[in-house]
Amino acid sequence: MYKMKWRPIPFLLFIFLLPIIHGLASVCAAVVLPQEYNSDTVSLELIHRHSPQVMGRPKTRLQRLRELVHSDSLRQLMILHKLRGGQILRRKAREVLNSRVSNDAIEVPIHPAADYGIGQYFVTIRVGTPSQKFMLVADTGSDLTWMSCKYHCKSRNCFNRKARRIRHRRVFHANLSSSFKTIPCLTDMCKIELMNLFSLTSCPTPITPCAYDYRYSDGSTALGFFANETVTVGLRRGRKMRLHDVLIGCSESFQGQSFQAADGVMGLGYSKYSFAIKAAEKFGGKFSYCLVDHLSHKNVSNYLTFGSSRSKEALSNNMTYTELVLGMASTLYAVNVMGISIGGEMLRIPFEVWDVKGAGGTILDSGSSLTFLTEPAYRPVMAALRVSLLKFRKVEMEIGPLEYCFNSTGFEENLVPRVAFHFGDGAKFEPPVKSYVISAADGVRCLGFVSIAWPGTSVIGNIMQQNHLWEFDLHRNKLGFAPSTCTRV
Repeated sequence: MYKMKWRPIPFLLFIFLLPIIHGLASVCAAVVLPQEYNSDTVSLELIHRHSPQVMGRPKTRLQRLRELVHSDSLRQLMILHKLRGGQILRRKAREVLNSRVSNDAIEVPIHPAADYGIGQYFVTIRVGTPSQKFMLVADTGSDLTWMSCKYHCKSRNCFNRKARRIRHRRVFHANLSSSFKTIPCLTDMCKIELMNLFSLTSCPTPITPCAYDYRYSDGSTALGFFANETVTVGLRRGRKMRLHDVLIGCSESFQGQSFQAADGVMGLGYSKYSFAIKAAEKFGGKFSYCLVDHLSHKNVSNYLTFGSSRSKEALSNNMTYTELVLGMASTLYAVNVMGISIGGEMLRIPFEVWDVKGAGGTILDSGSSLTFLTEPAYRPVMAALRVSLLKFRKVEMEIGPLEYCFNSTGFEENLVPRVAFHFGDGAKFEPPVKSYVISAADGVRCLGFVSIAWPGTSVIGNIMQQNHLWEFDLHRNKLGFAPSTCTRV
């Protein structure tokens, strides 16, 4: 019988920034950031998958929650594959950020898709010369940026308005872009460097484009080939900047349930060829995001920012910093955590639960909506929270694995003790009560924790992260966070 020791020690908390299904394999980038950089920002608007911009048809709160739970169950399989493979897929890549960088920054809006149906966030970018517009899933668990694509299309119908979309997706017409450059299959880049991005060995001629078969843990696949392309992003004060030679995937076919509402994926993993690193090398090695309430209306949004965030500048006096651990497992982001407290008291949880070098560990994943805890952590957390809810009648809601829902008539958030995550250097993250006592329907709330088997990896989802600004400083290996309404400054 496996015996646990009750001794608190620091553990690693892996961070997946923006939702989405992870690729099974990825390349870990140990990245050296340049000292000189652009002082402006690039900001991309984040759009939640439930937003009418993505789903189009509004759904009830209960329908959305059930869909989030279903999507989460698939994503836990992906996370399991990602973490199991991460330790053997390390690749030295710090040289990628050794080039000179700009003093500007990129800002991209992030919308909450609370009227759509699954726990993913989307960004809109422009690709090619002249640029073509696409809505992509922003995913820190993926390293490849790809979109639905056509190349060498000779039909008259290739460029009409209807042909611009495949199954409601926009299509990138590579022939129309003067900056589109394929990666030849005979190159070392194809045969070696892109191997962990599922490059194929087939090479009928030296100039045949390097092909890929990109697979996700739910069985979804994207088939296409690699190319370098120009991406146009917006700077502060309405200016634009072009990022040249961004590695993209031209996906000529796609099968599966993943990313149904998107045109493709923006890879934000910490790897040599991800969009996150390409942008970071120009903007000082920093990016930040802020997730609005998942039930927000479509006119509420925030931004994924590369460079110095204006929101961060406004919150500078309230920012808390802790160590950001890079290169520990595949392309994920990690921080050191000591434990969890509820109502100011540390819970008695075996240290093995948090030990990533053993059978445990915890990730912070914005692609998962709810928070998943292994049994030795789940039971004490639920027990401590249920005590404060005994006066409310328990109700059965049939929302997948959500165990505890109650009639919330007369409920007030100050009745529930505060949950806090404690970091090894003394920092503390204390989410708002609404992030773990979540609204399921009119008059009904549920504790937003789900049990998973031990041994295993716990997951802190995006609902727990909402209403906080998160800044990732890859140059100084620091993570900053502060409470925020997540509205633009």
